[in-house]
Amino acid sequence: MLIGLSYVRHHIKIMPRKRYRHSPRFERTEDHSVHEYLVNQPTQPTTRSELLRLIRGGEDTFLELKVKLSNSERIAQGIVALANTQGGTIIFGVNDQLRIEGVANPEWVQQELVRICREEIVPPVVPVLDVIAFDSGKRIVALDIEGRRRPYRTRDGRFYLRFGPEKREVAREELSLWLDEVRPLGFENIPLQSVSESDIDDGLLWSFAAGYDDNAPNRALYNTGDFLRKDLMLAVGSVDEFFPTVAAVLLFGKNERVPELLPRSNITVARFSGDNGSAQLIEAIEIKGNLLTQFEKVLEFIGRYSDLGKDKPKRRLSLVGDPVVRPRANYHYYSVVEATINSLIHRDLALRDIRTRINIYDSSIEFINPRRTAGFAPPASRAIRYGISQRLNPQIAAIFTRREYGITAPHGGLPMVLRQSERFSGRKPEIYIANDEFKLKVFAA
Repeated sequence: MLIGLSYVRHHIKIMPRKRYRHSPRFERTEDHSVHEYLVNQPTQPTTRSELLRLIRGGEDTFLELKVKLSNSERIAQGIVALANTQGGTIIFGVNDQLRIEGVANPEWVQQELVRICREEIVPPVVPVLDVIAFDSGKRIVALDIEGRRRPYRTRDGRFYLRFGPEKREVAREELSLWLDEVRPLGFENIPLQSVSESDIDDGLLWSFAAGYDDNAPNRALYNTGDFLRKDLMLAVGSVDEFFPTVAAVLLFGKNERVPELLPRSNITVARFSGDNGSAQLIEAIEIKGNLLTQFEKVLEFIGRYSDLGKDKPKRRLSLVGDPVVRPRANYHYYSVVEATINSLIHRDLALRDIRTRINIYDSSIEFINPRRTAGFAPPASRAIRYGISQRLNPQIAAIFTRREYGITAPHGGLPMVLRQSERFSGRKPEIYIANDEFKLKVFAA
């Protein structure tokens, strides 16, 4: 098997941060700024004597030593642990006594490491591989890993971290807190180890599947776990394990189980008797359940206090003596539907403490979503008006917007909402991006 040039480097280069971490055997709090400075310096070639000094320092949080490559599953776990712990190096051909034994077939070791990084780790790791030859004829292989796309997991859905010379699987009770700290953009792909097949709404799942196959057999003949794992890529695990992802629970979870498994997915909708949030609150409810249920309940609540139309209403003349009663606000139907869909599928679920809120005022509706402000520099906030954005939750979006899921979704995204709402009401919608929140305000005609 040929090894792509982008995956292999043939001259040994150990990152300066690794040399630094082996100089003292610990890192003091006051040394952090020095450490960060060294991390950002250009890589310099390292001599064999420096490499030997690195090996003599023994294993630590950033260095693992292996005498040979014999168990691809354990190697994958070790790579995941280093990638989730700011990166590091694995050196093959060194025994437990820190003596260099070399590897018999370094070319095969490189090929197998490339395969493991591509196929056994999610998301795939791009390795940097070095083969170092000694005067004795022995050769060792160094694998350098940088964890730029955390979190990483093994193909069967397990997360590992490295603590000193040991790797440890992240316990289930710790997983949620750790993932919140990492704050991944791909939060929808995180497997939930506390979920079972009984938490999935089979009726919703198989009606979606049947929408693509007119000759589909009775749903009782299907295996929910296999379908989610193999056909929809919404679960991970081996034959005996089943770990649905966040996306699977949000899309196909039972209504009563979704708020228990993902309480951050609840939505608050409220009606105020005024033009802003400081006005008197008339009614507020928390909407729970899977995304299909939430969508239907949100539109039901909006319809309780507003009229949704496809054509701009004709202006009615006021007569002297008419009662001074404010009429129901009228909004463009497709704009409100699309804004609701965007609120459901593009929220940043990694932000635990910020919930999706929809506020209905006398003459406007405000959609507020958790979204990291760091991803919206001023140019990005302008580009999103033209449909150019860093899209969150692509798997959820792909399924939710399909007719087979049960939603008749309009097309055009945010640009359509901005354009059609302005045509309908005569007033341009407003967008605010601040404090890890994305706010869209549409106005009534």
